[in-house]
Amino acid sequence: MSTNSAETPCFIPFNEDVSHIKLPEKLNFPFYYDVHPLCEIAAKQVQRFLETNDELQHNFGLENNSDLLPIGKMFGVLIVENKGTLGFLAAYSGKLANSNSVAFFVPPVFDMLTDNGYFLKKEEELNAINRQIESLENNTDLKNLQKKRIDLEATAKQEIDSFKEKIKINKQTRKQERILKKETLSIEEYQQFEADLIKQSLYDKHLLKELTKTFETELNSINKEIFILTDQIEILKNLRKQKSNALQNWLFTNYTFLNAESEEKSLLDIFKTALHSQPPAGAGECCAPKLFQYAYKNNLTPIALAEFWWGQSPKSEVRKHQQFYPSCWGKCEPILSHMLQGLEVDENPFLKNPAKDKELEIVYDDPYLVVVNKPAEFLSVPGINISDSVYERIKNRYPQATGPLIVHRLDMSTSGLMVLAKNKDTHEHLQKQFIKRKVKKSYIALLDGLIEQNSGKIELPLRVDLDDRPRQIVCYEYGKMGVTDFKVLSKTENSTRIQYFPITGRTHQLRVHSAHKSGLNAPIKGDDLYGTKSNRLHLHAHTLEFFHPITKEWVIFKVDPDF
Repeated sequence: MSTNSAETPCFIPFNEDVSHIKLPEKLNFPFYYDVHPLCEIAAKQVQRFLETNDELQHNFGLENNSDLLPIGKMFGVLIVENKGTLGFLAAYSGKLANSNSVAFFVPPVFDMLTDNGYFLKKEEELNAINRQIESLENNTDLKNLQKKRIDLEATAKQEIDSFKEKIKINKQTRKQERILKKETLSIEEYQQFEADLIKQSLYDKHLLKELTKTFETELNSINKEIFILTDQIEILKNLRKQKSNALQNWLFTNYTFLNAESEEKSLLDIFKTALHSQPPAGAGECCAPKLFQYAYKNNLTPIALAEFWWGQSPKSEVRKHQQFYPSCWGKCEPILSHMLQGLEVDENPFLKNPAKDKELEIVYDDPYLVVVNKPAEFLSVPGINISDSVYERIKNRYPQATGPLIVHRLDMSTSGLMVLAKNKDTHEHLQKQFIKRKVKKSYIALLDGLIEQNSGKIELPLRVDLDDRPRQIVCYEYGKMGVTDFKVLSKTENSTRIQYFPITGRTHQLRVHSAHKSGLNAPIKGDDLYGTKSNRLHLHAHTLEFFHPITKEWVIFKVDPDF
Protein backbone atom coordinates (compact mmCIF):
# COMPACT_ATOMS: atom_id res chain seq x y z
CA MET A 1 0.00 0.00 0.00
CA SER A 2 1.18 3.46 -0.82
CA THR A 3 1.84 6.17 1.72
CA ASN A 4 1.33 9.87 1.48
CA SER A 5 4.89 11.06 1.85
CA ALA A 6 8.33 10.17 3.12
CA GLU A 7 7.80 12.56 6.02
CA THR A 8 4.93 10.49 7.40
CA PRO A 9 5.60 6.93 6.19
CA CYS A 10 2.82 5.45 8.36
CA PHE A 11 0.13 7.72 6.97
CA ILE A 12 -2.13 5.53 4.80
CA PRO A 13 -4.44 7.06 2.20
CA PHE A 14 -7.83 5.46 1.62
CA ASN A 15 -8.06 3.07 -1.32
CA GLU A 16 -11.55 4.34 -2.15
CA ASP A 17 -13.35 7.63 -2.40
CA VAL A 18 -14.55 8.71 1.05
CA SER A 19 -15.37 12.32 0.24
CA HIS A 20 -19.10 11.63 0.63
CA ILE A 21 -18.72 10.48 4.23
CA LYS A 22 -19.40 13.15 6.83
CA LEU A 23 -16.64 13.67 9.40
CA PRO A 24 -17.54 13.46 13.09
CA GLU A 25 -17.77 16.76 14.97
CA LYS A 26 -15.68 15.37 17.82
CA LEU A 27 -13.32 12.48 18.43
CA ASN A 28 -15.25 9.46 19.71
CA PHE A 29 -14.95 8.59 23.40
CA PRO A 30 -12.38 5.69 23.31
CA PHE A 31 -14.05 3.53 25.95
CA TYR A 32 -17.57 3.45 24.51
CA TYR A 33 -18.34 4.29 20.92
CA ASP A 34 -20.16 3.53 17.71
CA VAL A 35 -17.69 2.71 14.96
CA HIS A 36 -17.51 5.54 12.44
CA PRO A 37 -17.88 4.50 8.75
CA LEU A 38 -14.38 5.80 8.01
CA CYS A 39 -12.98 3.54 10.72
CA GLU A 40 -14.80 0.56 9.21
CA ILE A 41 -13.24 1.29 5.79
CA ALA A 42 -9.79 1.76 7.34
CA ALA A 43 -10.15 -1.46 9.32
CA LYS A 44 -11.01 -3.37 6.13
CA GLN A 45 -7.84 -2.03 4.47
CA VAL A 46 -5.78 -3.21 7.41
CA GLN A 47 -7.48 -6.59 7.33
CA ARG A 48 -6.75 -6.97 3.60
CA PHE A 49 -3.12 -6.16 4.38
CA LEU A 50 -3.05 -8.89 7.05
CA GLU A 51 -4.68 -11.39 4.70
CA THR A 52 -2.37 -10.75 1.75
CA ASN A 53 1.00 -10.10 3.39
CA ASP A 54 2.96 -13.35 3.02
CA GLU A 55 6.07 -11.91 4.65
CA LEU A 56 4.37 -11.36 8.00
CA GLN A 57 5.55 -14.28 10.13
CA HIS A 58 2.74 -14.33 12.65
CA ASN A 59 0.19 -17.07 13.24
CA PHE A 60 -3.19 -15.55 14.07
CA GLY A 61 -4.75 -19.00 14.44
CA LEU A 62 -7.09 -18.56 11.48
CA GLU A 63 -5.50 -21.44 9.56
CA ASN A 64 -3.93 -24.68 10.75
CA ASN A 65 -0.88 -24.50 8.51
CA SER A 66 1.69 -22.95 10.82
CA ASP A 67 4.08 -24.31 13.40
CA LEU A 68 4.02 -20.97 15.23
CA LEU A 69 1.94 -20.54 18.36
CA PRO A 70 -1.46 -19.04 17.39
CA ILE A 71 -1.86 -15.56 18.89
CA GLY A 72 -4.75 -13.24 18.06
CA LYS A 73 -4.08 -9.51 18.15
CA MET A 74 -5.87 -6.26 18.80
CA PHE A 75 -5.42 -3.76 15.96
CA GLY A 76 -6.36 -0.12 15.87
CA VAL A 77 -7.02 2.56 13.26
CA LEU A 78 -6.99 6.30 13.79
CA ILE A 79 -8.53 8.48 11.10
CA VAL A 80 -6.32 11.56 10.67
CA GLU A 81 -5.98 14.62 8.50
CA ASN A 82 -2.54 15.23 7.02
CA LYS A 83 -2.13 18.68 5.52
CA GLY A 84 -5.67 18.62 4.15
CA THR A 85 -5.56 14.97 3.07
CA LEU A 86 -7.70 12.40 4.84
CA GLY A 87 -6.20 9.01 5.67
CA PHE A 88 -5.47 6.82 8.64
CA LEU A 89 -2.84 5.27 10.87
CA ALA A 90 -2.74 1.61 11.90
CA ALA A 91 -1.29 -0.03 14.99
CA TYR A 92 -1.16 -3.34 16.82
CA SER A 93 -0.99 -4.07 20.54
CA GLY A 94 2.28 -5.35 21.97
CA LYS A 95 4.48 -7.16 19.46
CA LEU A 96 3.62 -8.54 16.03
CA ALA A 97 5.68 -11.34 14.47
CA ASN A 98 7.85 -10.99 17.59
CA SER A 99 8.74 -7.43 16.59
CA ASN A 100 8.02 -3.98 17.93
CA SER A 101 8.31 -2.39 14.52
CA VAL A 102 6.52 -3.72 11.44
CA ALA A 103 6.28 -1.67 8.26
CA PHE A 104 2.80 -0.25 7.56
CA PHE A 105 2.08 0.16 11.27
CA VAL A 106 3.08 3.03 13.53
CA PRO A 107 6.19 2.43 15.68
CA PRO A 108 6.01 1.89 19.43
CA VAL A 109 5.97 4.88 21.75
CA PHE A 110 9.35 3.69 22.98
CA ASP A 111 11.30 0.92 21.24
CA MET A 112 12.83 -1.11 24.00
CA LEU A 113 14.06 -3.73 21.53
CA THR A 114 16.58 -1.54 19.71
CA ASP A 115 19.68 -3.57 18.80
CA ASN A 116 22.33 -3.35 21.49
CA GLY A 117 19.99 -1.06 23.38
CA TYR A 118 19.94 -0.51 27.12
CA PHE A 119 16.84 -2.63 27.67
CA LEU A 120 18.21 -5.64 25.81
CA LYS A 121 21.51 -5.44 27.72
CA LYS A 122 19.73 -5.25 31.06
CA GLU A 123 17.32 -7.98 30.03
CA GLU A 124 20.29 -10.22 29.20
CA GLU A 125 21.71 -9.49 32.67
CA LEU A 126 18.42 -10.64 34.18
CA ASN A 127 18.39 -13.72 31.96
CA ALA A 128 21.95 -14.53 33.08
CA ILE A 129 20.86 -14.28 36.72
CA ASN A 130 17.87 -16.51 35.96
CA ARG A 131 20.19 -19.09 34.43
CA GLN A 132 22.41 -18.98 37.53
CA ILE A 133 19.39 -19.42 39.81
CA GLU A 134 18.09 -22.29 37.71
CA SER A 135 21.51 -23.98 37.74
CA LEU A 136 21.81 -23.66 41.53
CA GLU A 137 18.24 -24.85 42.09
CA ASN A 138 18.91 -27.91 39.95
CA ASN A 139 22.23 -28.66 41.71
CA THR A 140 22.47 -32.40 42.39
CA ASP A 141 23.90 -31.90 45.88
CA LEU A 142 21.06 -29.54 46.78
CA LYS A 143 18.41 -31.91 45.48
CA ASN A 144 19.98 -34.83 47.38
CA LEU A 145 20.13 -32.80 50.58
CA GLN A 146 16.52 -31.67 50.18
CA LYS A 147 15.43 -35.27 49.66
CA LYS A 148 17.51 -36.36 52.65
CA ARG A 149 15.79 -33.71 54.76
CA ILE A 150 12.32 -34.80 53.64
CA ASP A 151 13.15 -38.44 54.37
CA LEU A 152 14.63 -37.60 57.77
CA GLU A 153 11.62 -35.43 58.71
CA ALA A 154 9.33 -38.33 57.82
CA THR A 155 11.44 -40.81 59.80
CA ALA A 156 11.63 -38.45 62.77
CA LYS A 157 7.89 -37.95 62.83
CA GLN A 158 7.24 -41.68 62.59
CA GLU A 159 9.68 -42.63 65.34
CA ILE A 160 8.72 -39.77 67.68
CA ASP A 161 5.00 -40.48 67.20
CA SER A 162 5.67 -44.16 67.84
CA PHE A 163 7.60 -43.40 71.02
CA LYS A 164 4.86 -41.01 72.20
CA GLU A 165 2.35 -43.82 71.73
CA LYS A 166 4.63 -46.10 73.77
CA ILE A 167 4.79 -43.47 76.55
CA LYS A 168 1.00 -43.24 76.48
CA ILE A 169 0.68 -47.01 76.89
CA ASN A 170 3.26 -47.00 79.73
CA LYS A 171 1.27 -44.26 81.46
CA GLN A 172 -1.96 -46.29 81.22
CA THR A 173 -0.13 -49.36 82.53
CA ARG A 174 1.24 -47.42 85.52
CA LYS A 175 -2.24 -46.11 86.27
CA GLN A 176 -3.66 -49.64 86.40
CA GLU A 177 -0.74 -50.82 88.56
CA ARG A 178 -1.38 -47.98 91.00
CA ILE A 179 -4.97 -49.17 91.48
CA LEU A 180 -3.89 -52.77 92.06
CA LYS A 181 -0.90 -52.08 94.32
CA LYS A 182 -2.75 -49.59 96.48
CA GLU A 183 -4.90 -52.41 97.81
CA THR A 184 -2.07 -54.92 98.41
CA LEU A 185 0.91 -52.84 99.57
CA SER A 186 1.55 -51.12 102.87
CA ILE A 187 1.77 -47.32 102.94
CA GLU A 188 5.61 -47.43 103.01
CA GLU A 189 5.77 -50.02 100.20
CA TYR A 190 3.28 -48.08 98.10
CA GLN A 191 5.22 -44.84 98.55
CA GLN A 192 8.37 -46.60 97.27
CA PHE A 193 6.36 -48.12 94.41
CA GLU A 194 4.97 -44.67 93.51
CA ALA A 195 8.49 -43.22 93.52
CA ASP A 196 9.64 -45.97 91.11
CA LEU A 197 6.72 -45.21 88.78
CA ILE A 198 7.61 -41.49 88.78
CA LYS A 199 11.18 -42.42 87.85
CA GLN A 200 9.84 -44.53 84.97
CA SER A 201 7.73 -41.60 83.76
CA LEU A 202 10.64 -39.18 83.94
CA TYR A 203 12.88 -41.69 82.16
CA ASP A 204 10.34 -42.04 79.32
CA LYS A 205 10.26 -38.24 78.97
CA HIS A 206 14.06 -38.15 78.99
CA LEU A 207 14.26 -40.74 76.22
CA LEU A 208 11.70 -38.77 74.14
CA LYS A 209 13.70 -35.60 74.66
CA GLU A 210 16.93 -37.32 73.63
CA LEU A 211 15.28 -38.89 70.57
CA THR A 212 13.88 -35.51 69.52
CA LYS A 213 17.24 -33.84 70.13
CA THR A 214 19.04 -36.45 68.00
CA PHE A 215 16.76 -35.81 65.04
CA GLU A 216 16.97 -32.04 65.53
CA THR A 217 20.77 -32.22 65.48
CA GLU A 218 20.73 -34.24 62.27
CA LEU A 219 18.19 -31.89 60.65
CA ASN A 220 20.17 -28.80 61.71
CA SER A 221 23.27 -30.27 60.13
CA ILE A 222 21.43 -30.90 56.86
CA ASN A 223 19.78 -27.45 56.97
CA LYS A 224 23.19 -25.79 57.37
CA GLU A 225 24.44 -27.56 54.25
CA ILE A 226 21.26 -26.57 52.39
CA PHE A 227 21.57 -22.97 53.58
CA ILE A 228 25.09 -22.68 52.17
CA LEU A 229 23.71 -23.65 48.77
CA THR A 230 20.39 -21.73 48.96
CA ASP A 231 21.84 -18.55 50.45
CA GLN A 232 23.49 -17.84 47.13
CA ILE A 233 20.12 -18.41 45.41
CA GLU A 234 18.42 -15.87 47.71
CA ILE A 235 21.21 -13.34 47.09
CA LEU A 236 20.73 -13.78 43.34
CA LYS A 237 16.93 -13.50 43.66
CA ASN A 238 17.25 -10.23 45.60
CA LEU A 239 19.70 -8.95 43.00
CA ARG A 240 17.27 -9.95 40.26
CA LYS A 241 14.45 -8.11 42.01
CA GLN A 242 16.53 -4.96 42.38
CA LYS A 243 17.65 -5.02 38.74
CA SER A 244 14.14 -5.82 37.52
CA ASN A 245 12.62 -2.93 39.50
CA ALA A 246 15.33 -0.58 38.26
CA LEU A 247 14.74 -1.65 34.66
CA GLN A 248 10.99 -1.28 35.06
CA ASN A 249 11.35 2.25 36.46
CA TRP A 250 13.72 3.09 33.59
CA LEU A 251 11.06 1.90 31.14
CA PHE A 252 8.31 3.85 32.89
CA THR A 253 10.47 6.96 32.76
CA ASN A 254 11.33 6.54 29.07
CA TYR A 255 7.77 5.85 28.02
CA THR A 256 6.65 9.45 27.51
CA PHE A 257 3.38 10.50 25.93
CA LEU A 258 2.34 13.69 24.18
CA ASN A 259 -1.08 15.28 24.11
CA ALA A 260 -2.75 17.69 21.68
CA GLU A 261 -1.29 20.61 23.64
CA SER A 262 2.27 19.27 23.13
CA GLU A 263 2.60 18.44 26.83
CA GLU A 264 4.68 15.36 27.60
CA LYS A 265 4.35 13.01 30.55
CA SER A 266 6.02 9.73 31.49
CA LEU A 267 4.15 6.64 32.57
CA LEU A 268 5.30 7.24 36.13
CA ASP A 269 3.83 10.74 36.14
CA ILE A 270 0.61 9.63 34.44
CA PHE A 271 -0.11 6.82 36.90
CA LYS A 272 0.72 8.84 40.03
CA THR A 273 -2.92 9.92 40.26
CA ALA A 274 -4.43 6.71 38.84
CA LEU A 275 -6.28 4.09 40.87
CA HIS A 276 -3.13 1.97 40.84
CA SER A 277 -0.07 4.22 41.13
CA GLN A 278 2.22 1.58 39.61
CA PRO A 279 1.76 1.27 35.83
CA PRO A 280 0.59 -2.25 34.87
CA ALA A 281 2.70 -4.47 32.62
CA GLY A 282 2.28 -3.55 28.97
CA ALA A 283 1.02 -0.03 29.68
CA GLY A 284 1.67 2.13 26.62
CA GLU A 285 1.84 -0.87 24.27
CA CYS A 286 -1.84 -0.84 23.34
CA CYS A 287 -3.02 0.50 19.98
CA ALA A 288 -4.55 3.82 21.00
CA PRO A 289 -1.48 5.36 22.74
CA LYS A 290 0.73 4.36 19.78
CA LEU A 291 -1.67 5.95 17.29
CA PHE A 292 -2.07 9.25 19.10
CA GLN A 293 1.67 9.51 19.79
CA TYR A 294 2.50 9.13 16.10
CA ALA A 295 -0.22 11.59 15.11
CA TYR A 296 1.06 14.26 17.50
CA LYS A 297 4.70 13.74 16.53
CA ASN A 298 3.83 14.17 12.85
CA ASN A 299 1.32 17.03 13.17
CA LEU A 300 -1.63 14.88 12.11
CA THR A 301 -5.12 15.77 13.32
CA PRO A 302 -6.97 12.86 15.03
CA ILE A 303 -10.58 12.46 13.86
CA ALA A 304 -11.91 9.00 14.86
CA LEU A 305 -10.59 5.88 16.58
CA ALA A 306 -11.54 2.20 16.44
CA GLU A 307 -9.94 -1.06 17.57
CA PHE A 308 -10.71 -4.58 16.40
CA TRP A 309 -9.60 -8.12 17.16
CA TRP A 310 -7.94 -10.20 14.47
CA GLY A 311 -7.37 -13.92 14.86
CA GLN A 312 -8.16 -16.77 17.17
CA SER A 313 -10.01 -15.97 20.37
CA PRO A 314 -7.82 -16.07 23.49
CA LYS A 315 -8.45 -18.71 26.16
CA SER A 316 -9.50 -16.26 28.85
CA GLU A 317 -10.97 -13.12 27.30
CA VAL A 318 -14.00 -12.82 25.05
CA ARG A 319 -12.53 -11.59 21.78
CA LYS A 320 -14.09 -12.36 18.39
CA HIS A 321 -12.37 -12.24 15.02
CA GLN A 322 -12.94 -8.89 13.21
CA GLN A 323 -15.11 -7.51 16.01
CA PHE A 324 -14.59 -3.96 17.30
CA TYR A 325 -13.83 -3.28 20.96
CA PRO A 326 -13.26 -0.15 23.06
CA SER A 327 -9.91 0.67 24.64
CA CYS A 328 -9.11 -1.04 27.94
CA TRP A 329 -9.70 0.89 31.14
CA GLY A 330 -6.85 -0.30 33.35
CA LYS A 331 -3.93 0.35 31.01
CA CYS A 332 -5.28 2.98 28.62
CA GLU A 333 -7.65 5.20 30.57
CA PRO A 334 -4.96 7.04 32.60
CA ILE A 335 -2.75 7.39 29.48
CA LEU A 336 -5.53 8.57 27.18
CA SER A 337 -6.88 10.97 29.82
CA HIS A 338 -3.58 12.78 29.34
CA MET A 339 -3.18 12.25 25.59
CA LEU A 340 -6.66 13.50 24.67
CA GLN A 341 -6.22 16.84 26.45
CA GLY A 342 -6.55 19.58 23.85
CA LEU A 343 -8.89 17.54 21.62
CA GLU A 344 -12.66 17.86 21.37
CA VAL A 345 -13.92 14.46 22.53
CA ASP A 346 -17.46 13.11 22.84
CA GLU A 347 -18.86 13.32 26.34
CA ASN A 348 -18.24 10.33 28.59
CA PRO A 349 -21.55 8.41 28.37
CA PHE A 350 -20.88 6.82 31.75
CA LEU A 351 -21.44 10.22 33.37
CA LYS A 352 -24.97 10.42 31.99
CA ASN A 353 -27.94 8.95 33.86
CA PRO A 354 -29.44 6.37 31.48
CA ALA A 355 -32.48 5.95 33.75
CA LYS A 356 -33.44 9.62 33.79
CA ASP A 357 -36.75 9.25 31.96
CA LYS A 358 -37.49 5.64 32.88
CA GLU A 359 -40.18 4.36 35.24
CA LEU A 360 -39.62 1.65 37.82
CA GLU A 361 -42.56 -0.77 37.65
CA ILE A 362 -43.83 -2.19 40.95
CA VAL A 363 -44.82 -5.83 40.39
CA TYR A 364 -45.70 -6.72 43.99
CA ASP A 365 -45.91 -4.76 47.22
CA ASP A 366 -46.70 -5.67 50.83
CA PRO A 367 -45.53 -4.39 54.26
CA TYR A 368 -42.42 -6.59 54.18
CA LEU A 369 -41.04 -6.60 50.65
CA VAL A 370 -41.44 -5.20 47.19
CA VAL A 371 -40.76 -6.79 43.78
CA VAL A 372 -39.87 -4.50 40.87
CA ASN A 373 -39.34 -4.86 37.13
CA LYS A 374 -36.08 -3.02 36.56
CA PRO A 375 -35.69 -1.46 33.11
CA ALA A 376 -32.54 -2.02 31.08
CA GLU A 377 -29.80 0.61 31.58
CA PHE A 378 -30.94 1.23 35.14
CA LEU A 379 -28.58 0.90 38.12
CA SER A 380 -29.49 -1.45 40.98
CA VAL A 381 -27.49 0.63 43.48
CA PRO A 382 -25.95 4.10 43.26
CA GLY A 383 -22.77 4.32 41.22
CA ILE A 384 -19.70 6.55 41.55
CA ASN A 385 -21.14 9.26 39.32
CA ILE A 386 -24.87 8.44 39.24
CA SER A 387 -27.07 8.05 42.31
CA ASP A 388 -30.36 7.32 40.51
CA SER A 389 -31.01 3.60 40.99
CA VAL A 390 -33.48 1.01 42.17
CA TYR A 391 -32.22 1.56 45.70
CA GLU A 392 -32.74 5.35 45.58
CA ARG A 393 -36.16 5.08 43.93
CA ILE A 394 -37.43 2.53 46.48
CA LYS A 395 -35.92 4.42 49.43
CA ASN A 396 -37.76 7.56 48.33
CA ARG A 397 -41.00 5.67 47.63
CA TYR A 398 -40.99 3.90 51.02
CA PRO A 399 -39.37 6.36 53.48
CA GLN A 400 -40.56 4.27 56.46
CA ALA A 401 -38.68 1.18 55.28
CA THR A 402 -35.98 0.24 57.81
CA GLY A 403 -34.25 -2.60 56.03
CA PRO A 404 -31.10 -2.46 53.93
CA LEU A 405 -33.55 -2.84 50.99
CA ILE A 406 -31.13 -4.41 48.46
CA VAL A 407 -31.05 -8.20 48.67
CA HIS A 408 -29.52 -8.94 45.24
CA ARG A 409 -28.57 -7.00 42.13
CA LEU A 410 -28.94 -7.01 38.38
CA ASP A 411 -26.37 -5.58 35.98
CA MET A 412 -27.27 -2.09 34.88
CA SER A 413 -27.89 -3.30 31.32
CA THR A 414 -30.06 -6.25 32.42
CA SER A 415 -33.80 -5.77 32.84
CA GLY A 416 -36.19 -7.76 34.97
CA LEU A 417 -37.25 -8.84 38.43
CA MET A 418 -35.68 -7.76 41.69
CA VAL A 419 -36.93 -8.26 45.25
CA LEU A 420 -36.20 -5.69 47.97
CA ALA A 421 -36.75 -5.96 51.71
CA LYS A 422 -38.45 -3.28 53.80
CA ASN A 423 -37.02 -4.34 57.15
CA LYS A 424 -33.97 -6.05 58.58
CA ASP A 425 -35.63 -9.40 59.41
CA THR A 426 -37.08 -9.75 55.92
CA HIS A 427 -33.72 -8.82 54.44
CA GLU A 428 -31.89 -11.46 56.49
CA HIS A 429 -34.46 -14.12 55.62
CA LEU A 430 -34.28 -13.41 51.90
CA GLN A 431 -30.48 -13.21 51.94
CA LYS A 432 -30.25 -16.63 53.55
CA GLN A 433 -32.42 -18.04 50.77
CA PHE A 434 -30.09 -16.54 48.16
CA ILE A 435 -26.97 -17.78 49.96
CA LYS A 436 -28.39 -21.30 50.31
CA ARG A 437 -29.52 -21.17 46.65
CA LYS A 438 -33.15 -21.75 47.54
CA VAL A 439 -34.23 -18.84 45.35
CA LYS A 440 -35.08 -19.89 41.80
CA LYS A 441 -34.35 -17.50 38.95
CA SER A 442 -34.56 -17.69 35.22
CA TYR A 443 -33.51 -15.28 32.50
CA ILE A 444 -34.51 -14.89 28.89
CA ALA A 445 -31.87 -13.80 26.41
CA LEU A 446 -31.56 -13.32 22.69
CA LEU A 447 -28.23 -14.62 21.41
CA ASP A 448 -26.47 -13.13 18.42
CA GLY A 449 -25.95 -16.42 16.59
CA LEU A 450 -27.18 -19.99 16.44
CA ILE A 451 -26.19 -22.74 18.87
CA GLU A 452 -26.39 -26.48 18.25
CA GLN A 453 -27.55 -27.68 21.67
CA ASN A 454 -31.15 -27.41 22.73
CA SER A 455 -30.29 -27.65 26.42
CA GLY A 456 -27.29 -28.17 28.65
CA LYS A 457 -25.03 -26.87 31.39
CA ILE A 458 -22.20 -24.33 31.20
CA GLU A 459 -19.41 -24.44 33.80
CA LEU A 460 -16.69 -21.80 33.51
CA PRO A 461 -14.64 -20.17 36.32
CA LEU A 462 -14.74 -16.36 36.22
CA ARG A 463 -12.76 -13.47 37.66
CA VAL A 464 -12.45 -9.78 36.95
CA ASP A 465 -10.03 -8.62 34.24
CA LEU A 466 -7.66 -6.55 36.40
CA ASP A 467 -6.59 -4.46 33.40
CA ASP A 468 -10.07 -3.85 32.05
CA ARG A 469 -12.71 -3.66 34.78
CA PRO A 470 -15.60 -4.48 34.88
CA ARG A 471 -14.97 -7.10 32.16
CA GLN A 472 -14.74 -10.68 33.38
CA ILE A 473 -12.42 -13.37 32.06
CA VAL A 474 -12.33 -17.15 32.27
CA CYS A 475 -9.59 -18.16 34.70
CA TYR A 476 -9.08 -21.74 35.86
CA GLU A 477 -6.37 -20.73 38.34
CA TYR A 478 -8.02 -17.91 40.31
CA GLY A 479 -11.60 -17.76 39.04
CA LYS A 480 -14.73 -18.83 40.92
CA MET A 481 -16.81 -21.45 39.17
CA GLY A 482 -19.95 -20.19 37.48
CA VAL A 483 -22.65 -22.72 36.63
CA THR A 484 -25.59 -22.10 34.30
CA ASP A 485 -28.29 -24.44 33.01
CA PHE A 486 -30.03 -23.47 29.78
CA LYS A 487 -32.67 -24.48 27.29
CA VAL A 488 -33.34 -23.09 23.82
CA LEU A 489 -36.79 -21.58 23.35
CA SER A 490 -36.67 -20.80 19.63
CA LYS A 491 -34.34 -20.08 16.72
CA THR A 492 -34.42 -17.74 13.76
CA GLU A 493 -32.06 -17.46 10.83
CA ASN A 494 -29.22 -15.91 12.85
CA SER A 495 -30.37 -15.70 16.47
CA THR A 496 -31.31 -17.96 19.36
CA ARG A 497 -33.88 -17.23 22.04
CA ILE A 498 -32.77 -18.96 25.20
CA GLN A 499 -33.76 -19.39 28.84
CA TYR A 500 -31.03 -19.43 31.48
CA PHE A 501 -31.23 -20.99 34.94
CA PRO A 502 -28.15 -19.74 36.83
CA ILE A 503 -27.00 -22.02 39.64
CA THR A 504 -24.39 -19.50 40.81
CA GLY A 505 -24.41 -15.72 40.63
CA ARG A 506 -21.01 -14.55 39.38
CA THR A 507 -20.57 -11.09 37.92
CA HIS A 508 -21.50 -11.08 34.19
CA GLN A 509 -21.95 -14.85 34.43
CA LEU A 510 -24.64 -15.17 31.75
CA ARG A 511 -22.93 -12.68 29.45
CA VAL A 512 -19.57 -14.48 29.54
CA HIS A 513 -21.12 -17.96 29.44
CA SER A 514 -22.94 -16.88 26.29
CA ALA A 515 -20.06 -15.17 24.50
CA HIS A 516 -16.97 -17.17 25.46
CA LYS A 517 -15.73 -19.77 22.99
CA SER A 518 -15.79 -22.40 25.77
CA GLY A 519 -19.39 -21.48 26.57
CA LEU A 520 -22.03 -21.07 23.87
CA ASN A 521 -19.77 -18.89 21.67
CA ALA A 522 -22.72 -16.64 20.87
CA PRO A 523 -22.85 -13.29 22.70
CA ILE A 524 -26.11 -11.83 23.94
CA LYS A 525 -27.48 -9.36 21.42
CA GLY A 526 -26.57 -5.81 22.34
CA ASP A 527 -23.77 -6.80 24.74
CA ASP A 528 -21.39 -3.84 24.54
CA LEU A 529 -18.71 -5.65 26.58
CA TYR A 530 -18.64 -9.14 25.07
CA GLY A 531 -20.55 -8.72 21.82
CA THR A 532 -21.86 -5.94 19.61
CA LYS A 533 -23.64 -2.86 20.92
CA SER A 534 -27.26 -2.25 19.90
CA ASN A 535 -30.30 -0.49 21.37
CA ARG A 536 -30.08 -2.58 24.57
CA LEU A 537 -28.69 -5.73 26.14
CA HIS A 538 -31.21 -8.46 25.33
CA LEU A 539 -31.07 -10.11 28.75
CA HIS A 540 -34.06 -10.13 31.11
CA ALA A 541 -34.63 -11.57 34.60
CA HIS A 542 -37.83 -13.42 33.69
CA THR A 543 -38.91 -15.35 36.80
CA LEU A 544 -38.18 -15.05 40.51
CA GLU A 545 -39.34 -17.64 43.06
CA PHE A 546 -38.77 -17.81 46.82
CA PHE A 547 -40.39 -18.45 50.22
CA HIS A 548 -42.16 -15.38 51.55
CA PRO A 549 -40.34 -14.56 54.82
CA ILE A 550 -43.60 -13.95 56.72
CA THR A 551 -46.29 -16.13 55.14
CA LYS A 552 -43.81 -18.94 54.37
CA GLU A 553 -45.64 -19.43 51.08
CA TRP A 554 -43.72 -20.23 47.91
CA VAL A 555 -44.27 -17.14 45.73
CA ILE A 556 -43.66 -16.93 41.98
CA PHE A 557 -43.21 -13.76 39.96
CA LYS A 558 -42.96 -13.60 36.20
CA VAL A 559 -42.53 -10.70 33.77
CA ASP A 560 -41.95 -11.21 30.06
CA PRO A 561 -39.19 -9.24 28.31
CA ASP A 562 -39.92 -6.47 25.82
CA PHE A 563 -37.87 -8.14 23.10
